[in-house]
Amino acid sequence: MSNCEIVKAIKYILFAAVLLCGCRQRETFCIEGNITGADSCLLYLEHLTLGEGAVAVDSIRLKEDGAFRFGKAGVATPEFYRLRIGGQAINLAIDSTETVRVEANLKDMSFGYKVEGSGMCDTIRLLCLKLAGLEREVRRISADRNFTIEERDSMIEELVDKYKAEVKRDVLHGNYGTAYSYYACFQTLGASLIFDPMHDKSDLNWMRAVANAWNEKYPSSPRTENLCNIIQECRRNQAKPRQIVLDIDGDKVRELGIIDMTFPDLHGQERTLSDLRGKVVLLDFTAFSLDGSTERTLLLRELYGKYHDRGFEIYQVGLDASEHLWKQRSEALPWVSVYCEEGLESDMLTLYDIQRLPCYFLIDRNCDLQARQEDIPDLEKAIEKLL
Repeated sequence: MSNCEIVKAIKYILFAAVLLCGCRQRETFCIEGNITGADSCLLYLEHLTLGEGAVAVDSIRLKEDGAFRFGKAGVATPEFYRLRIGGQAINLAIDSTETVRVEANLKDMSFGYKVEGSGMCDTIRLLCLKLAGLEREVRRISADRNFTIEERDSMIEELVDKYKAEVKRDVLHGNYGTAYSYYACFQTLGASLIFDPMHDKSDLNWMRAVANAWNEKYPSSPRTENLCNIIQECRRNQAKPRQIVLDIDGDKVRELGIIDMTFPDLHGQERTLSDLRGKVVLLDFTAFSLDGSTERTLLLRELYGKYHDRGFEIYQVGLDASEHLWKQRSEALPWVSVYCEEGLESDMLTLYDIQRLPCYFLIDRNCDLQARQEDIPDLEKAIEKLL
């Protein structure tokens, strides 16, 4: 090789290196891997958008080894994509600049795949597997003519309720701000959403918890706005005389740092926790039937009398099985005392991760949750600090 040819080769190598470097800088997240048994198949990368559904953003014709790689500009907030060949699809969540690796075989691509590099994507995989199991059971029951239509409907309803309870407990609880919690809220069975916030106030509570957390982490995300719009619409359409809901409507969604609630007081007036914004609030979950309740009430009276004039308030949620007992004990209390008719079955206990009663939390003047009972060694000092 002549000197001239050597120089040209070096220039070519340097140019290729610069080009590759530039591509890597632009491709700030990557989805790569292998899908075997798909020789010559067209693999699509689709963006699961809010307004237009699944939109193809890239594609590749697979070779015998099934290797693929898609690199795209990073995302500021979590977004959802899927890999699709024909009717087979793999759902993924992408957060910023990560690299996700997928291994699958075309034969069982939708449910038999493996994913590395993203805990979010792996949890979505488990959610898809769980939903597939539910769909199989529903099909089995629907095809069994030994049951009446009413019996089949009842059995399917029980299966769906069990599924939702497990997802709330194992996926959503404590993980409200994750992409997989958002994904879980929009899973469907047939053409219907599994979580039905339009008609089920419990589902609305949980979706609102997700909306709260997404607002804290991703306040400018279109998906946060989508959640809040859905919640507002559901709230308007729930035709029940009283809603025990997480209050995220209008501008409040940009301000709240708590899981809000609305319950009736002794006179039947709806009292909303966030209406106490501007005060330091002791949020207290209790039951007057508990041992030591009288002594505890006296201590709360002392705190209330000492700090109320400085902007301290108590929002006390009664969880007694007997409403009559609650009314008797709360009649003379000077603070906001409300009654939760669901008692120990209330979703609020789960949403606030309450393991035993009584349990209290401190909320600052900006309506932000500051501390819970076990993290407050000296309650008076903690109140003083927030005042």
